[in-house]
Amino acid sequence: MKLCKTIILAAMCVCLSTTLTLADVVVLKGGQKLVGDIVAERPEKLYVDIGVTVIAVPKEDVLEYNYGQENEANKPPAEHQGEIKTSPAESSKERLYYKGNFPRKTIEQCVEDVAEAVVKVTSPAGLGSGFFINEQGYLVTNYHVIERETKIEVTVFKKTKDGFDKKTFKKVRIEAINPFVDLALLKIEELGDSPVRFVYLGDIGEIKVGEPVFAIGNPLGLERTVTNGVISTTNRAFEGLVYIQTNADINPGNSGGPLFNLAGEVIGVTNRGYIFFGGLGFAIPVDYVKHFIDNRDAFAYDKDNPNTGYRYIQPDGRRNKARPKIDN
Repeated sequence: MKLCKTIILAAMCVCLSTTLTLADVVVLKGGQKLVGDIVAERPEKLYVDIGVTVIAVPKEDVLEYNYGQENEANKPPAEHQGEIKTSPAESSKERLYYKGNFPRKTIEQCVEDVAEAVVKVTSPAGLGSGFFINEQGYLVTNYHVIERETKIEVTVFKKTKDGFDKKTFKKVRIEAINPFVDLALLKIEELGDSPVRFVYLGDIGEIKVGEPVFAIGNPLGLERTVTNGVISTTNRAFEGLVYIQTNADINPGNSGGPLFNLAGEVIGVTNRGYIFFGGLGFAIPVDYVKHFIDNRDAFAYDKDNPNTGYRYIQPDGRRNKARPKIDN
């Protein structure tokens, strides 16, 4: 009954307003439609701003929902903006990651929130870093951290009263790889009932030169190391790709770890730096990461064609076996 009243109220708002014609649409199983702005999506509920209030709709009552075009009319009212910023916007069902929209905090507060989501990735060839993108045990790291390796271990750090407890998982599956942008998607197969903390992905379009950032990783095997700095530039080009440049120290072992803004959102994946020159670190922009995950089927790991991500078609052999004539 309460949901029906809410639907009636929403319908009245739609009739009285012409500014939401390009807004999001939620279709309920009973045939009713809610038109407004989906401001947050959680595993069990959708939060829809219908103009006069924000209502929570149980997903079990939802038949389908579609995001409309963004415009000024779709922006939440000022009285809800603080509330929405503190609520992460979950990505659509086919995606593996979550997108955040959080208020800025101190580095200390951010580290407290995200430290457990950062892991150590090891193989017989060496070690690097990585980070969980959801509660199912999926994590992102650099391709070069696991290059030509299949025996991979992931060490997770759990907070305790006295510090951190380490737990190492040895059954790790390679889900997808893209050598061209130096990214790999892994999944812990034996996670069981062990809960994991994960990070939220930010928006590369929101970062600015001079903005404070920090990285967490395992440089030279020094676990859970935090370094901080600022964005030096947002579009440094190397070999046809664009990177985020930062003066936060990035060293061997940081590879594959997250670069955070002060909202605790991942804006890049650290993958290179100059060892003998401090203040020159680089990270893969988060938009490349989203594209890689969204198109993971195209980059799916193939054990019969390992660590390539692509196949070469062999050229046809010569059909005319005769020796070519040589003109004098």
